[in-house]
Amino acid sequence: MSVATLHSPLLSSLSSSFALLQERRFLRLAAAETRLIILKPQRLTSSLIRASSPKSLDTGLSSELDVVTSYSDIVPDTVVFDDFERFPPTAATVSSSLLLGICSLPATKFRSAVDTALADSECYRLEKSNDRMSCFFDKALVNVGGDLAKLVPGRVSTEVDARLAYDTHGIVQKVHYLLKLYTDIEVPSERLLFKIPSTWQGIEASRLLESEGIQTHMTFVYSFCQAAAAAQAGASVIQIFVGRLRDWARNHTGDPEVDAALRRGEDPGLALVTKAYNYIHKYGHKSKLMAAAIRNKQDIFNVLGVDYIISPLKILQSLKESVTPPDEKYSLMRRLSPQSAASYNFSDEELVKWDQYSFASALGPAAVELLAGGMDGYASQSQRVEDLFGKIWPPPNV
Repeated sequence: MSVATLHSPLLSSLSSSFALLQERRFLRLAAAETRLIILKPQRLTSSLIRASSPKSLDTGLSSELDVVTSYSDIVPDTVVFDDFERFPPTAATVSSSLLLGICSLPATKFRSAVDTALADSECYRLEKSNDRMSCFFDKALVNVGGDLAKLVPGRVSTEVDARLAYDTHGIVQKVHYLLKLYTDIEVPSERLLFKIPSTWQGIEASRLLESEGIQTHMTFVYSFCQAAAAAQAGASVIQIFVGRLRDWARNHTGDPEVDAALRRGEDPGLALVTKAYNYIHKYGHKSKLMAAAIRNKQDIFNVLGVDYIISPLKILQSLKESVTPPDEKYSLMRRLSPQSAASYNFSDEELVKWDQYSFASALGPAAVELLAGGMDGYASQSQRVEDLFGKIWPPPNV
């Protein structure tokens, strides 16, 4: 795609609408993120696991968690590392939220990774304070990500600064820099994902990065056009927020995609997961689908078979403690599979080769508002990390 295409009038108009939403909602969302970090740090990030509890060989009983994990990989929504004992992780995510959590808990095993970043001589030599804090931020992300890579056998997903969400080349350059930092500490690229907001520019960045063999994790997906465009771009992981779409639908109307799901008697978030999964598998895309913002066990049961499910710890604990007799296991059936995808029907409008014009036209008000809100939160957290680093820098002995 040319630079001229990236800055077309239509795209500028779409970006402006996001900017207005961001400005109007910034203070409220920033305050919400602050409460989330202080009061419920276990919901700030996630670590990918294949969690299971021992089956009873004598009775033939198994927990609901056993049944669920036979269909999908479960992702516990946690930043409390003691929870790893109950739900051992196989992969992890490092983000601005995680850095804030680490800095608020000085005894955590990852605090030294942050302190080492703040003592980095390369960052120290930068003259401008903003450049220095940004450098510290990137080094801290990678240092913590490197420590996590030593603890888990799977991939580590690293958040890319949401303030770059409308800058394709800025995202690509940032990922290249983060990858270089990981290479410097001997974490190979195949162990890494880079988490990017699903704006059109973010999806184009994913296309470029995936063409280089760099794995991307697309987040803030709230519409089919985002999921389909990300799949066409070759994104490695696509993350859909089930509960957030449901919440939006309770208080709003006027989104064609959401309204159509409601008329069919379907939950709009679960319907989007189903459609995106079937699209990916029916048309042979390599992407893995992740269902996030899960609110209850029934949400999990309704998306069984999706590649990844992010779940709060209280739901995982409930699944672990719930016994499923053999004659009742039929109630936990796999809902999503390559076989079911083959029979799913799509309209001609849904099977287009997505470009920025069709993408902008198809992006409904739910996706516009929720995408803007998600980026508000990420950008606010990133700024808070840099502000915090400015207050505590230099660390002792520097």
